Amino acid sequence: QVQLVQSGGGLVQPGGHLTLTCASSGFALDDYAMGWFRQAPGKEREFVAAISWSGGTTYHADSVKGRFTISRDDAKSTVYLQMNSLKPEDTAVYYCAARGSHSEYRFTRTYEYDDWGQGTQVTVSS
Repeated sequence: QVQLVQSGGGLVQPGGHLTLTCASSGFALDDYAMGWFRQAPGKEREFVAAISWSGGTTYHADSVKGRFTISRDDAKSTVYLQMNSLKPEDTAVYYCAARGSHSEYRFTRTYEYDDWGQGTQVTVSS
C-alpha cells in the first residue's frame, strides 16, 4: 500500500524559507518519479516541481525557479521541497505525488501521478 506522508508546512514571513518533506512507505521510492503541486483557494492544482526516479532530472515551474529546489533521498524514502525567498503568492496547500516510472520524462500534470500525499498548508504572510 503506497503511502505518502507530508510534513513541514506552516506560517512564514515574506522572504523566509521552509522545507517540505514527503515520507514514503509501502513501495520502493527509487522506482518512482516524484512531484510537488500546490493549490490555492479557488484555483486549480498547479505543478511546482518534479524529479525523476534516478534524481538525474529535475524540473521547476517558472514561478518558483531559482527559489525552490526538489530533491530526494531514496535511502530515507523521502522527497524534499526546499522553498526560499517565499512570497505571499506561494500561499497554498502543497501536495507531493508519486508515479511509478523509470523514465527521465518531466511529469508536470496531475493526471500523470498515481498517488498523493495528504497536503500541507504553507502560508506566507507578515
